[in-house]
Amino acid sequence: MNHFIRDLKVRAVEQIHERYVLIRLTDDEALPPMQPGQFVEVRVDGSPSTFLRRPISIHFVDRNTNELWLLVACVGDGTRRLAQLKAGDRLNCVLPLGNGFRLSPPSCVPAVASELGSSAEASGEVLLVGGGVGVAPLLYLGAVLKEQGVETTFLLGARTASDLLMLGEFGKWGRVLVTTEDGSAGEKGFVTNHSVLQQEHFDRIQCCGPTPMMKAVARYAREKGIDCEVSLENLMACGLGACLCCVEKTTEGNVCVCKEGPVFPISRLMWGD
Repeated sequence: MNHFIRDLKVRAVEQIHERYVLIRLTDDEALPPMQPGQFVEVRVDGSPSTFLRRPISIHFVDRNTNELWLLVACVGDGTRRLAQLKAGDRLNCVLPLGNGFRLSPPSCVPAVASELGSSAEASGEVLLVGGGVGVAPLLYLGAVLKEQGVETTFLLGARTASDLLMLGEFGKWGRVLVTTEDGSAGEKGFVTNHSVLQQEHFDRIQCCGPTPMMKAVARYAREKGIDCEVSLENLMACGLGACLCCVEKTTEGNVCVCKEGPVFPISRLMWGD
Protein backbone atom coordinates (compact mmCIF):
# COMPACT_ATOMS: atom_id res chain seq x y z
CA MET A 1 0.00 0.00 0.00
CA ASN A 2 1.34 3.44 -0.92
CA HIS A 3 2.30 6.04 1.66
CA PHE A 4 1.35 9.70 1.32
CA ILE A 5 2.51 12.94 2.92
CA ARG A 6 -0.45 15.26 3.24
CA ASP A 7 -1.07 18.61 4.95
CA LEU A 8 -4.51 17.67 6.20
CA LYS A 9 -6.96 20.35 7.25
CA VAL A 10 -8.29 20.33 10.79
CA ARG A 11 -12.06 20.31 10.66
CA ALA A 12 -12.61 20.13 14.43
CA VAL A 13 -10.89 19.34 17.72
CA GLU A 14 -13.21 17.98 20.39
CA GLN A 15 -12.26 17.64 24.06
CA ILE A 16 -13.97 14.36 24.88
CA HIS A 17 -12.17 13.78 28.20
CA GLU A 18 -9.78 15.72 30.39
CA ARG A 19 -6.92 13.69 28.89
CA TYR A 20 -8.20 12.96 25.39
CA VAL A 21 -9.11 14.94 22.29
CA LEU A 22 -10.70 13.83 19.04
CA ILE A 23 -9.10 15.49 16.01
CA ARG A 24 -11.15 15.36 12.81
CA LEU A 25 -9.11 15.91 9.64
CA THR A 26 -10.05 16.30 6.00
CA ASP A 27 -8.43 17.12 2.66
CA ASP A 28 -9.28 18.76 -0.64
CA GLU A 29 -8.58 15.41 -2.31
CA ALA A 30 -10.11 12.06 -1.39
CA LEU A 31 -8.31 10.48 1.53
CA PRO A 32 -6.17 7.48 0.53
CA PRO A 33 -7.25 3.90 1.27
CA MET A 34 -6.65 3.00 4.92
CA GLN A 35 -7.12 -0.23 6.82
CA PRO A 36 -8.12 -0.61 10.49
CA GLY A 37 -5.06 -1.01 12.66
CA GLN A 38 -2.83 1.18 10.52
CA PHE A 39 -1.50 4.47 11.86
CA VAL A 40 -0.27 7.90 10.81
CA GLU A 41 2.88 9.78 11.77
CA VAL A 42 2.06 13.40 12.52
CA ARG A 43 4.49 16.31 12.62
CA VAL A 44 4.20 18.47 15.72
CA ASP A 45 4.94 22.08 14.87
CA GLY A 46 5.75 24.74 17.46
CA SER A 47 7.08 22.38 20.14
CA PRO A 48 10.67 23.06 21.25
CA SER A 49 10.97 19.55 22.73
CA THR A 50 9.25 17.44 20.04
CA PHE A 51 11.67 16.65 17.22
CA LEU A 52 10.20 13.40 15.91
CA ARG A 53 6.79 12.69 14.47
CA ARG A 54 4.19 11.11 16.72
CA PRO A 55 2.46 7.83 15.75
CA ILE A 56 -1.33 8.02 16.12
CA SER A 57 -3.74 5.14 15.43
CA ILE A 58 -6.38 5.60 12.78
CA HIS A 59 -9.53 5.91 14.90
CA PHE A 60 -12.10 6.18 12.13
CA VAL A 61 -12.42 6.99 8.43
CA ASP A 62 -15.67 8.53 7.22
CA ARG A 63 -15.77 8.27 3.45
CA ASN A 64 -19.05 10.21 3.24
CA THR A 65 -17.49 13.33 4.78
CA ASN A 66 -13.89 12.57 3.69
CA GLU A 67 -12.76 12.67 7.33
CA LEU A 68 -9.99 10.95 9.25
CA TRP A 69 -10.41 10.81 13.03
CA LEU A 70 -7.46 10.66 15.43
CA LEU A 71 -7.99 9.95 19.13
CA VAL A 72 -5.10 11.60 20.95
CA ALA A 73 -4.07 11.05 24.57
CA CYS A 74 -2.49 14.24 25.93
CA VAL A 75 0.49 12.81 27.80
CA GLY A 76 3.41 15.04 26.79
CA ASP A 77 4.31 18.34 25.19
CA GLY A 78 3.88 17.00 21.66
CA THR A 79 0.38 15.62 22.16
CA ARG A 80 -0.64 18.67 24.19
CA ARG A 81 0.37 20.81 21.22
CA LEU A 82 -1.82 18.66 19.00
CA ALA A 83 -4.73 19.25 21.37
CA GLN A 84 -4.34 22.99 20.82
CA LEU A 85 -5.00 22.76 17.08
CA LYS A 86 -7.94 24.80 15.81
CA ALA A 87 -10.36 24.35 12.93
CA GLY A 88 -8.66 25.51 9.75
CA ASP A 89 -5.12 24.60 10.89
CA ARG A 90 -3.04 22.16 8.89
CA LEU A 91 -1.50 18.96 10.25
CA ASN A 92 1.27 17.29 8.27
CA CYS A 93 0.71 13.52 8.20
CA VAL A 94 2.45 10.50 6.70
CA LEU A 95 -0.21 7.86 6.04
CA PRO A 96 -1.20 5.10 6.08
CA LEU A 97 1.59 3.20 7.81
CA GLY A 98 1.96 -0.35 9.10
CA ASN A 99 -0.10 -3.48 8.65
CA GLY A 100 -3.58 -3.57 10.08
CA PHE A 101 -5.99 -6.13 11.47
CA ARG A 102 -7.07 -9.13 9.45
CA LEU A 103 -10.53 -8.47 8.05
CA SER A 104 -13.26 -10.79 6.94
CA PRO A 105 -14.68 -9.96 4.60
CA PRO A 106 -13.28 -8.21 2.59
CA SER A 107 -10.15 -6.35 3.73
CA CYS A 108 -11.76 -2.93 3.39
CA VAL A 109 -14.98 -0.99 3.64
CA PRO A 110 -17.18 -1.04 0.51
CA ALA A 111 -16.13 2.50 -0.44
CA VAL A 112 -12.54 1.35 -0.96
CA ALA A 113 -13.09 -2.31 -1.82
CA SER A 114 -12.07 -1.93 -5.44
CA GLU A 115 -8.95 0.01 -4.43
CA LEU A 116 -7.69 -2.73 -2.12
CA GLY A 117 -8.94 -5.58 -4.28
CA SER A 118 -10.23 -8.13 -1.78
CA SER A 119 -13.32 -10.25 -1.31
CA ALA A 120 -14.36 -13.14 0.92
CA GLU A 121 -17.28 -14.70 2.72
CA ALA A 122 -18.34 -13.49 6.15
CA SER A 123 -16.88 -15.27 9.16
CA GLY A 124 -18.28 -15.88 12.64
CA GLU A 125 -18.47 -13.61 15.65
CA VAL A 126 -15.53 -11.39 16.53
CA LEU A 127 -14.64 -9.95 19.93
CA LEU A 128 -12.80 -6.62 19.92
CA VAL A 129 -11.05 -5.95 23.24
CA GLY A 130 -9.63 -2.56 24.16
CA GLY A 131 -8.34 -0.62 27.14
CA GLY A 132 -7.32 3.01 27.56
CA VAL A 133 -6.32 4.77 24.35
CA GLY A 134 -5.97 1.26 22.91
CA VAL A 135 -9.68 1.44 22.06
CA ALA A 136 -8.79 3.87 19.25
CA PRO A 137 -8.20 1.46 16.32
CA LEU A 138 -11.17 -0.72 17.27
CA LEU A 139 -13.84 1.77 16.19
CA TYR A 140 -12.86 1.71 12.51
CA LEU A 141 -12.29 -2.04 12.72
CA GLY A 142 -15.79 -2.58 14.10
CA ALA A 143 -17.31 -0.39 11.40
CA VAL A 144 -15.55 -2.31 8.62
CA LEU A 145 -16.57 -5.67 10.05
CA LYS A 146 -20.20 -4.67 10.49
CA GLU A 147 -20.45 -3.41 6.92
CA GLN A 148 -19.18 -6.82 5.83
CA GLY A 149 -21.85 -8.66 7.83
CA VAL A 150 -19.62 -9.81 10.69
CA GLU A 151 -21.20 -9.95 14.16
CA THR A 152 -19.02 -7.84 16.44
CA THR A 153 -18.86 -7.35 20.20
CA PHE A 154 -16.74 -4.65 21.81
CA LEU A 155 -15.32 -5.38 25.28
CA LEU A 156 -13.86 -2.13 26.60
CA GLY A 157 -12.10 -1.65 29.92
CA ALA A 158 -11.18 1.39 32.00
CA ARG A 159 -10.28 2.36 35.53
CA THR A 160 -13.57 4.15 36.17
CA ALA A 161 -16.74 5.11 34.30
CA SER A 162 -15.46 8.57 33.36
CA ASP A 163 -12.52 6.98 31.51
CA LEU A 164 -14.75 5.08 29.06
CA LEU A 165 -14.48 6.83 25.71
CA MET A 166 -17.04 7.34 22.94
CA LEU A 167 -19.31 4.45 23.86
CA GLY A 168 -22.07 5.89 21.68
CA GLU A 169 -19.87 5.70 18.60
CA PHE A 170 -18.89 2.12 19.33
CA GLY A 171 -22.55 1.25 19.82
CA LYS A 172 -23.26 2.14 16.18
CA TRP A 173 -21.16 -0.80 15.01
CA GLY A 174 -21.75 -3.60 17.51
CA ARG A 175 -22.72 -4.69 20.98
CA VAL A 176 -20.75 -2.85 23.67
CA LEU A 177 -19.72 -4.46 26.97
CA VAL A 178 -17.60 -2.67 29.56
CA THR A 179 -15.60 -3.33 32.68
CA THR A 180 -14.26 -0.83 35.20
CA GLU A 181 -11.75 -1.54 37.90
CA ASP A 182 -13.86 0.26 40.50
CA GLY A 183 -17.19 -1.16 39.34
CA SER A 184 -18.65 2.25 38.49
CA ALA A 185 -19.82 1.01 35.06
CA GLY A 186 -20.37 -2.43 33.60
CA GLU A 187 -18.82 -5.38 35.40
CA LYS A 188 -16.16 -4.81 38.04
CA GLY A 189 -12.62 -5.90 37.24
CA PHE A 190 -10.43 -6.24 34.18
CA VAL A 191 -11.66 -7.14 30.70
CA THR A 192 -10.52 -10.73 31.23
CA ASN A 193 -12.89 -10.95 34.21
CA HIS A 194 -16.01 -10.18 32.15
CA SER A 195 -18.63 -12.93 32.26
CA VAL A 196 -19.08 -12.91 28.48
CA LEU A 197 -15.76 -14.75 28.13
CA GLN A 198 -17.21 -17.72 29.98
CA GLN A 199 -20.73 -17.56 28.59
CA GLU A 200 -20.19 -17.09 24.85
CA HIS A 201 -17.92 -18.35 22.09
CA PHE A 202 -16.07 -16.10 19.67
CA ASP A 203 -14.30 -17.17 16.50
CA ARG A 204 -11.68 -14.45 16.67
CA ILE A 205 -10.36 -11.91 19.18
CA GLN A 206 -8.67 -8.67 18.15
CA CYS A 207 -7.14 -6.55 20.85
CA CYS A 208 -5.31 -3.30 21.59
CA GLY A 209 -4.36 -1.70 24.88
CA PRO A 210 -1.78 -1.88 27.67
CA THR A 211 0.67 -4.76 27.23
CA PRO A 212 -0.33 -6.61 30.46
CA MET A 213 -3.96 -6.53 29.33
CA MET A 214 -3.09 -7.83 25.86
CA LYS A 215 -0.96 -10.61 27.33
CA ALA A 216 -3.86 -11.66 29.57
CA VAL A 217 -6.23 -11.69 26.57
CA ALA A 218 -3.68 -13.67 24.56
CA ARG A 219 -3.39 -16.22 27.37
CA TYR A 220 -7.18 -16.61 27.44
CA ALA A 221 -7.30 -17.03 23.66
CA ARG A 222 -4.59 -19.71 23.71
CA GLU A 223 -6.39 -21.61 26.47
CA LYS A 224 -9.65 -21.54 24.50
CA GLY A 225 -8.06 -22.20 21.13
CA ILE A 226 -9.35 -18.92 19.68
CA ASP A 227 -7.64 -17.13 16.82
CA CYS A 228 -6.23 -13.88 18.25
CA GLU A 229 -4.20 -10.90 17.12
CA VAL A 230 -3.02 -7.83 19.01
CA SER A 231 -1.88 -4.34 18.08
CA LEU A 232 1.40 -3.50 19.81
CA GLU A 233 2.11 -0.03 21.14
CA ASN A 234 5.92 -0.01 21.04
CA LEU A 235 7.57 3.39 20.68
CA MET A 236 7.58 4.11 16.95
CA ALA A 237 9.67 7.14 16.00
CA CYS A 238 10.04 6.90 12.22
CA GLY A 239 7.15 4.63 11.20
CA LEU A 240 9.20 3.14 8.36
CA GLY A 241 11.49 0.60 10.04
CA ALA A 242 14.62 2.75 9.87
CA CYS A 243 15.29 3.91 13.44
CA LEU A 244 14.91 0.51 15.19
CA CYS A 245 13.15 2.07 18.18
CA CYS A 246 10.22 -0.35 18.06
CA VAL A 247 11.94 -3.73 17.72
CA GLU A 248 9.98 -6.73 19.04
CA LYS A 249 11.22 -10.30 19.40
CA THR A 250 9.08 -12.75 17.43
CA THR A 251 9.23 -16.42 16.46
CA GLU A 252 10.98 -15.28 13.26
CA GLY A 253 13.52 -13.05 14.99
CA ASN A 254 13.51 -9.35 15.82
CA VAL A 255 11.23 -7.19 13.69
CA CYS A 256 10.23 -3.52 13.58
CA VAL A 257 6.70 -3.15 14.88
CA CYS A 258 6.03 -0.09 12.73
CA LYS A 259 6.80 -1.98 9.52
CA GLU A 260 5.87 -5.61 10.25
CA GLY A 261 2.98 -4.64 12.55
CA PRO A 262 1.69 -3.01 14.58
CA VAL A 263 -0.80 -5.90 14.42
CA PHE A 264 0.51 -9.42 15.00
CA PRO A 265 -1.11 -12.81 15.51
CA ILE A 266 -0.21 -13.95 19.00
CA SER A 267 1.37 -17.07 17.49
CA ARG A 268 4.23 -14.86 16.24
CA LEU A 269 4.95 -13.21 19.59
CA MET A 270 7.28 -14.50 22.31
CA TRP A 271 4.63 -14.11 24.98
CA GLY A 272 5.07 -17.08 27.26
CA ASP A 273 2.92 -17.74 30.28
